[in-house]
Amino acid sequence: MVGLEHVHAWEMTRGLIAAGGRLAGVHSSDPEKLARFLEEFPEAPVRDSAEEICDDTSLGLIVTAAIPEERVSLAEQALRSGKDLLSAKPFGTTLEQLAHARRLTAETGGRIFIYYSERVNVRSSLMAEEISASGRLGEIVQILCLAPHRLSRESRPDWFFDTRRSGGILADIGSHQFEQILSLGGMTEASVMHAATMNRSVPEHPGFEDFGEASVRGVNGVTGYVRVDWLTPDGLGVWGDGRTMILGTKGTLEIRKYTDVAREGTGDHLYLVDGSGEHHLRPDPSVPLPYFANVIRDCAERTESSMPQEHAFLAMELALRAQSLAQENRR
Repeated sequence: MVGLEHVHAWEMTRGLIAAGGRLAGVHSSDPEKLARFLEEFPEAPVRDSAEEICDDTSLGLIVTAAIPEERVSLAEQALRSGKDLLSAKPFGTTLEQLAHARRLTAETGGRIFIYYSERVNVRSSLMAEEISASGRLGEIVQILCLAPHRLSRESRPDWFFDTRRSGGILADIGSHQFEQILSLGGMTEASVMHAATMNRSVPEHPGFEDFGEASVRGVNGVTGYVRVDWLTPDGLGVWGDGRTMILGTKGTLEIRKYTDVAREGTGDHLYLVDGSGEHHLRPDPSVPLPYFANVIRDCAERTESSMPQEHAFLAMELALRAQSLAQENRR
């Protein structure tokens, strides 16, 4: 593990260990985060540098939640040393970085896995994907993704408020949503039609973005809309009321991933309306989530069971194109 700048570092580590992985070491330049990581994973040897980890010939996968602008350079170290990389999103902060990553995988044959957790590690999202693919909703018309987050500004490091280092709100939070739109909408290619960001609540950081929206259209005619923000009210019992809504020609499906506001404090609710009626569905919580086991399999067998490489890159490309367009519009 290299870099502990996001809670996904803990989540990815737990998932890989549960799937049979071995934690061979950790490096972080933040002593406080490192101490917190070692509280949960005391078996992890502390490494002096990212280079020391990348040079370890016993390893096959480097995992990172470093500052977003640093993730592509770490991928270069990892892949050129014969390893694969699993990165928290966003992977890269510019289209130039992403183009470099594409060249890197082509030159080395290495894999760059991007952890789009809002779909691959949420049972209700996976269940929605099965329903959508089954044809029960008919032909998909639109995917609507709402992703509010709590800012918790007192706990945020300086780099978080610098869009050049963080990538910006559409590149960061939005990358989850674009990946869902591609997956649930069956898109293999899409274009950004509209994008905008603004800052309504953080005047001390005028370049920061606490709200963003974007729309995309796939070559198959499916459209998608993304709304992301750092405006979750303090009264909500979870960090954000993330929802995804699918409109089909024969039905609609809403995913309430993390809470069912003012009704149940639990997540993983699906509300389906089709020709047979209204349905409230819940996924089986005992069914294992497959993503991390598939990442390990892909590293060992050179398959793409966790996510096709180009799909992962395309979701990030849409997020970065939307971010770039929004910044042009904001100027």
